[in-house]
Amino acid sequence: MTKNPGITFKDQMLKGGEFIIKDSEASATFIREDMNEEQKMVWQMVKDFLSNDIIPNVEKIEHQEEGLTVKLMEKAGELGLLGSHMPMEYGGMEMDTNTNTVICEAIGPCGSFCTSYAAHTGIGMLPILYFGTEEQKKKYLPALSAGQFKAAYCLTEPSSGSDALAAKTSAVLSKDGKHYILNGQKMWISNAGFADVFIVFAQIDGEKFTGFIVEKGAEGMTLGAEEKKLGIKGSSTRQVFFENTPVPVENILGEIGKGHLIAFNALNAGRYKLGALTLGGARDSLNMGINYSNERMQFKQPISNFGAIKHKIAESSIKLFAGNSALYRTSNLMQELIAVLKEEGYSFGEAKLKAAEEYAIECSILKVAGSEMSTYIVDESLQIHGGMGFSEENPIARAYRDIRISRIYEGTNEINRMLILDMLLKKAMKGKLDIVGPAWEVQKELASMPSMEKPKGPYGNEQKAVADFKKAILMVAGAAAKMQMDGKINLKEEQEVLMNVSDMMIDCFLAESMLLRIEKLNGSDKRKVDQEVYDAMLQVFFTDANDRLRKNAQDAITSFADEDLIKTFLLGLKRFTNYPPCNVKKQRRLIADVMIKANEYCL
Repeated sequence: MTKNPGITFKDQMLKGGEFIIKDSEASATFIREDMNEEQKMVWQMVKDFLSNDIIPNVEKIEHQEEGLTVKLMEKAGELGLLGSHMPMEYGGMEMDTNTNTVICEAIGPCGSFCTSYAAHTGIGMLPILYFGTEEQKKKYLPALSAGQFKAAYCLTEPSSGSDALAAKTSAVLSKDGKHYILNGQKMWISNAGFADVFIVFAQIDGEKFTGFIVEKGAEGMTLGAEEKKLGIKGSSTRQVFFENTPVPVENILGEIGKGHLIAFNALNAGRYKLGALTLGGARDSLNMGINYSNERMQFKQPISNFGAIKHKIAESSIKLFAGNSALYRTSNLMQELIAVLKEEGYSFGEAKLKAAEEYAIECSILKVAGSEMSTYIVDESLQIHGGMGFSEENPIARAYRDIRISRIYEGTNEINRMLILDMLLKKAMKGKLDIVGPAWEVQKELASMPSMEKPKGPYGNEQKAVADFKKAILMVAGAAAKMQMDGKINLKEEQEVLMNVSDMMIDCFLAESMLLRIEKLNGSDKRKVDQEVYDAMLQVFFTDANDRLRKNAQDAITSFADEDLIKTFLLGLKRFTNYPPCNVKKQRRLIADVMIKANEYCL
């Protein structure tokens, strides 16, 4: 980034959600190809762990062989994978965010073990790092980092899923004031069968939503049977019951009545990690599909020769490339903010908390995009396998079942979509982002004649398209917000509109992230394929994103605007979604042929 006199690096950094109103520089964007030698070594170390310990035991993991996952978690702890994101003072490796992203992506193909790992390192450990007392951190984090303790997170109840604050588990102070007595039921608790430490949420006196640390073996705490699940069968998922369970008052986590801060902030980081894990798993599934397409002979030739198969391989490759571009861009934004905050005197844990909170919008985008792109990729890979893909003897069948949960946990994709726009508008209302000024500029532009100047430069069309996508978002979101201010609509009741605009934001963030990555690779020695392959992916993605964005904008506009405004907005929408069409068949075949020749996704 260019340094201006009197302006700090922090001032120049892209704030959470600010991508809608501010441009980014390709040179300042971290891309997957920027991995340093240490990160490449970490990637290989994780891959060796998968090859030596996970893959040979897949069937045993799936059948939950007694003690196996515990041993694997302990091995992961020995390798530093459980404490890579923890401060050294609490037994961690204190690796930077980009390196932790590398770890998550590499461990993505682990299937059921992914859930055990993610629940432990994310929602299991982070609440203690973020909100624990010094005594709690010293007591639990070193053992959790080493894998000596395993963690679980108890939030969901039969009557409270997405509405987490409606939890009914109660906590009442004992007469001697030394314990809180917990009563209630939690469900869908990952790692419950072997966890030593449980992060539990309960209502103190029926109204103060509060976090607690409950240890295994606590009196009155019992477990239900293992759930029979559609996928991630190898992960432990049980109900947890509390019947007059005493929890020492020193095990309150954070402030009384502030449990929602723990829950929501832990989920922010969990969503970012889930994006990385799903994309890592999708890479493995795509490779399976490419391998099989080269091996399977029909009509005296490999099925990879056929256009229908090439389309699946190319489209999957494009989605994976776009998702990874957004993932590492976000990872580096968080890493840079953490570095600045540490310089300002914040502890490592405080800085991580603030960074995840700042980029909560981007974390939700990664969760939605990562899970849905990965679902597409796994599904298409199974389809390439044909009947063999439907057999449990083929690992793609397990991947297909396992990926389905990714759109549900860490907040459903529907909840995350509504959060994306809601968080953006709240930032604007609090003065953290100036959305009103840019939205007003868009309104003035609609009243003027469109520019006839043609885009310049190798990526002029894409740069213009990104700028136009942002204008379309500001036009629709601004109009919706104005309608709400005038009392004509209540956005909380217009979930379809919220999801329309959030999908526009998702497409815009992915498109811009992809463009920045390809601009940075242009002419670079870090390219893994010819530049024309990158450019082909960019053109196909922008062509499709342009159409999706137009459709979402039109659906939103016609949902809340009156007839006169609809005409005006649709004319503006036509102006802002005019990315030039390309021969997508030709471009997809170019992309597919490169992957087929390499016999893998090679980017």
